[in-house]
Formats: sequence, C-alpha cells, structure tokens
Amino acid sequence: MSAILLIEQVLNGLQFGVMLFLMAAGLTLVFGVMGLINLAHGSLYMVGAFAAAAVAGATGSFVLGLAAALAAAAAAGALIEVTIIRRLYARDHLDQVLATFALILIFSEGTRWIFGSFPLFLEVPAALSGPVTLPFGIEYPAYRLAIIGIGLAIAAALFWLIAKTRIGVQIRAGEADREMIAALGVDIDRLYTLVFALGAALAGLAGALVGALQSVQVGMGEPVLILAFVVIVIGGIGSIKGAFVGALLLGLTDTLGRTLLPVAFGTVLEPSMATAVGSALASMAIYILMAGVLIFRPSGLFGQS
Repeated sequence: MSAILLIEQVLNGLQFGVMLFLMAAGLTLVFGVMGLINLAHGSLYMVGAFAAAAVAGATGSFVLGLAAALAAAAAAGALIEVTIIRRLYARDHLDQVLATFALILIFSEGTRWIFGSFPLFLEVPAALSGPVTLPFGIEYPAYRLAIIGIGLAIAAALFWLIAKTRIGVQIRAGEADREMIAALGVDIDRLYTLVFALGAALAGLAGALVGALQSVQVGMGEPVLILAFVVIVIGGIGSIKGAFVGALLLGLTDTLGRTLLPVAFGTVLEPSMATAVGSALASMAIYILMAGVLIFRPSGLFGQS
C-alpha cells in the first residue's frame, strides 16, 4: 500500500470520526446530565438530513440547508423533550427505552408521510465540489476536508462552552448532583430542554453534512446511533472529551481496518479469502476496541469511576 493511499484513509477516518462526534456529543450530554437513554437520537439526525435536503433543494443554497437542519432538529428535540421526554426522567431505563423506541417509529412514519418513501439527494456545494491538493501531491475532496474542519471547530466550541461559561458550569453540576443545582435556584427544566435541543441540533447538523455524501432516506439514523453508543461507551458517559477521543478512535479503527486488514491477510491467503476474512474482522474491529477499553477502563477512557 502506498503512503498516499494510507494518508487518504487516515483523512477518511478523521472525517468519519468527527461526524460520529457530532452525534455522540449530544447523546453523551443527555445521558450524562439527564440519565436518559434516548434511542430517538438517530431520528433527529434523520430530521436534520431531510430538512437540509428539502430546503437546499428548494432554495439552491447549501448554507440555508444547514441552517434549516440545525433549526429543525433543535426544534424537534425541544418539542419532544417538553412533551414526552420530561415525563421519563424519574422512570426506569426500560420505560425510557420503550418510549424513545416508539419515537423512532413516529419519526420514521411521519417523515415517510411528509417526504415519501423515495430517498432525497443533497448536492455538495459548488465551492467544495472538487479536490484539494495537499502536501506530497495528495488529492483529497474539499467537502470531506470541510467536514473535518467543521467538526474540529464545533469540538473546540463545545469544550469552551462546557469549561468556560455559566451554562457549562450548570451542565457539569447537573451531571454531579441534579437535586443540588435545582435547590440552588437553577431552572432545571430549562436547562434540560437547552441541553436536549443542543444535542439534537448537533445530530441534525451531522445528518445534513453526511446527507451530501449518501442518500437521505428514512431510517438512516439507526445504524449511526449504534456507533454513537459505542463512542460514548469507549469515551465515558457524560464526557465531551471522551466523546471526541472515542469518535476519532472509532473512525480511524473502522476506516483503516477495512483498508489494511484485507491487505495484511493477502500476504498469507489467496486474494478472495483475504478480502473475505479481512472485511469480516474489520466489521468487528470497533467492538473489539470497545471490549478492550472496557477491560482496562470499565467506565470508559474519560468516564468517572
């Protein structure tokens, strides 16, 4: 394998990782602050993708599509938090799982009713449609580089929000002792709605960004939701730093595994067998990584023991 191909796959892994971070950051905040298992988080990812595709298709503006994705996902998140999720905080996790699974079905059928069963397509903006020449003559898609840049910028903004702002202090305090911050006069209902809407907006943005790389269709959020849960298990529940590190580890492990393992097995097996075995192990690699982390750090890399 050439060095250029390896660098390209590393960049693909970073792009996949930052997309997973956008999903996992909101999920880990909701789980850490509210103690809520939200299976409907993937549906908010889907809402953002459909909103972006619909608005961009109607206006011809990709930027307006991204704005619509943020607004639609945040509004949907705030609405379901106020009307449904708020009644689940005091319930056990089984009730939360059943209720949020019902939300998946509602979102899926509602989206199908509004947009139909056929997929939508979101065009990459013209300014980012071509490749960029990187050092050593590497040609890499500008749009994928933009996703990496957006993800890193949002990660930095989230770190600043959590560490340096008053709302960040309230979020961190809410993770440690929800009853105490309520007793100190913090409007816990408003805080929960804000956190849920923020997490939903990040998921919607991830859906919109990925919508330009694949078709936008009903059910697209569920496979990504599974990976987001793996990320927060690896990184530690409630930790933004853990979500960031876990997402990058998972993205690189998955992408490089699918590239390198068939090549490695090709040195000892015939090509067809090497491809089959390497692809099978590559699909298992992220779960092997999760198991390895949990053996040595049961609470995750940055979780509180």
